[in-house]
Amino acid sequence: MIDFWLATGLLLLIALSFLLIPILRDRRVQREEDRTALNVALYQERVAELQAQQAEGVLSAEQLDSGRAEAARELLADTEGVAPARVSRLGKPLPLLAALLVPVLGLGLYLHFGASDKVELTREFAQAPQSVEEMTRRLERAVAAQPDSAEGLYFLGRAYMAQERAADAAKAFERAVKVAGRQPELLGQWAQAQYFADGKRWSPQVQALTDEALKIDPKEVTSLGLLGIAAFEGQRYQEAIDYWKRLLAQLPPDDSSRAALQGGIDRAGEKLVADGGKVAEAPVAKGALLKVRVELAAELKAKVQPGDSVFIFARATQGPPAPLAAKRLTVADLPATVELSDSDAMMPQLKLSGFPEVQLVARVSRAGQPTAGEWVGRSQPLASSTAAQQHLTIDSPDK
Repeated sequence: MIDFWLATGLLLLIALSFLLIPILRDRRVQREEDRTALNVALYQERVAELQAQQAEGVLSAEQLDSGRAEAARELLADTEGVAPARVSRLGKPLPLLAALLVPVLGLGLYLHFGASDKVELTREFAQAPQSVEEMTRRLERAVAAQPDSAEGLYFLGRAYMAQERAADAAKAFERAVKVAGRQPELLGQWAQAQYFADGKRWSPQVQALTDEALKIDPKEVTSLGLLGIAAFEGQRYQEAIDYWKRLLAQLPPDDSSRAALQGGIDRAGEKLVADGGKVAEAPVAKGALLKVRVELAAELKAKVQPGDSVFIFARATQGPPAPLAAKRLTVADLPATVELSDSDAMMPQLKLSGFPEVQLVARVSRAGQPTAGEWVGRSQPLASSTAAQQHLTIDSPDK
């Protein structure tokens, strides 16, 4: 912060210079005016002496005129280059008072309306924290400076959970929900924090939060994991297995938590068998598979190059704009029949089978960019479970 205050002080000195420099200039002008007044007084005294001598008969009329002309020349020589007197309407006290009040008022206004705390926080966040406690303190200050930041409240809640301060975390997530709305991820985090804050006791509030989160997003991972934990603690082992298997299906193959989650599923299965039960096998879900025949309109064949890229993908009609499944060909490969399935997913958590309705798109891009090209063909919305082969013609300018 010292460099910030140094810069502020420099700007303040520049501002004060506009007030103080005119005062210093006025002092120099005043000295010149005083010297001019003295020279005029000496001239008048000299003329009076010459007139007295002429009255006494010492000087003739011609000598009087000559002496008076000489005194006038001396006066002009002494006052040459002196600026005319300027009349100040403000006076000296007012600029001096303003010079005193400017820094005082400026500092007061900045402390009231400024953001010195945010400047300091920005500098702190530029450096890596040395501990979780230090990070938590920074987040607390950030939330205090920006109480309407849902992102800050979310990360503060996560920091509280890392410190096993579940009650504080629940309050932070509750505030985040009020700011950002009832998003499923925030609801799941709030439910989890509330569950641990209540001493791992399931409550109607936690049940309502998880139900709401899964109603909005059936794949919300925090709620699935929490329901699995609650079921395991309540010795409802088959429920725990079902929830954790649903969670396991959402995790990327290289996720480090998969091993621990699978271990929990195995332990729940062992306890279920030990109690005389049998683990129910979940039905194998058949992934979505779309077959599409892609062709290029005859009138476009002379306008494209054989090496131009052709991107064929399916995207949700209501959901994220990212492609759910995609394949890449070239114009030379057309016409071609391709299959789009869950195995072609761009991201593990976004699959064809997870969205009831999709749209097929085929795009020609000379630059090899899947998001922009020269020509495109689009299908009408269709169910992701459609088994019949679709036909797609690239025939329109890409806008």
